[in-house]
Amino acid sequence: MTDTIEVRSGEEVNPDVLRKFIDDHLHDIPKEKLVIRQFGSGHSNLTYLLQIGDWEGVLRRPPMGPVAPKAHDMKREYTILNSLNRVFKPAPKPYVFSEDDQIVGCPFFIMERRNGIVLDSEFPSDIKYNTELGRKISQLMVDQLVTLHEINFEKTELINLVKPEGFMERQVSGWIDRYEKAKTSEIKGIDELKEYLINLLPSSPQPTIIHYDYKLNNAMFSENFSEMTGLFDWEMTTVGDPLSDLGVAMSYWIQGDDPDFLKTGLGEPPVTVMDGFYTRKEFIQSYAEKSGRDVSSINYYITFAYFKLAAICQQIYYRYEKGQTNDARFAKFNIFVENLIQHAVEVSKKKDRV
Repeated sequence: MTDTIEVRSGEEVNPDVLRKFIDDHLHDIPKEKLVIRQFGSGHSNLTYLLQIGDWEGVLRRPPMGPVAPKAHDMKREYTILNSLNRVFKPAPKPYVFSEDDQIVGCPFFIMERRNGIVLDSEFPSDIKYNTELGRKISQLMVDQLVTLHEINFEKTELINLVKPEGFMERQVSGWIDRYEKAKTSEIKGIDELKEYLINLLPSSPQPTIIHYDYKLNNAMFSENFSEMTGLFDWEMTTVGDPLSDLGVAMSYWIQGDDPDFLKTGLGEPPVTVMDGFYTRKEFIQSYAEKSGRDVSSINYYITFAYFKLAAICQQIYYRYEKGQTNDARFAKFNIFVENLIQHAVEVSKKKDRV
């Protein structure tokens, strides 16, 4: 099972121009042909595998076409990785950042290639799955999230990039605004959901570094699943409410009894639907025990996370509807957005942890 595909039509990179840039900025690169492939997963930034002989690197760039203001900030993600790589082992090391539009058409950076197993909708054919393995992977995901939240952000470069005070207030108002700007139709329940998010905002615990896109297919594991060897997609990373990070993680953590639209809205059902993987309730409980944080308000954060995911998907669908991208994967995102919003309303009314 390979993690890369041929570069999609319309998303090509000029290998000759990029090769010259690599030769000018990186050292000890083999004098062989540059081969470019694309990581096929993900619906936002574009990520490419660069191979030159036995050297490998990874290039990250924004999606094609116009993007939302302040979104897809490659310089910011480069700066975050350059700082966190030194204190958080799964964060890959960035090599070089460039704002020269003549190289790939936009700002980008190149980072190290990490090796290991990335799980999405299936296990590699040579791995025999059992429920014990599912629990082992689940606990690894919990443990690394707790570890990230334990890092003192004041001793990293993030101290110069963030404003932790009022984080959730800004998040709620900001994502409502982004959703409204990308709206393509009226969806039942959206006004009720916005009112809930604005009026029932919980008090946040002490701020921590948050990944804010923490999900299984952004993680990489060693062959025996004893450790997480990589964690990717640091674009949304900031300092804020750690429970918002947990909430986002749970919005992506699909379990076996979830509605079909959650299981298939972003592709094939993830492996977390298999027996043995933690339920969201088990994941949240383990996080609470490991971190010592009060998670009694977690339903609010998960409700917000579903709305945030709906807003992100709405932005993507807006670009598709306006002809700014022709990626067929986005053609029915409007249906997914509607389902997410209605599901978020349902979650907001639950009394027990989801």
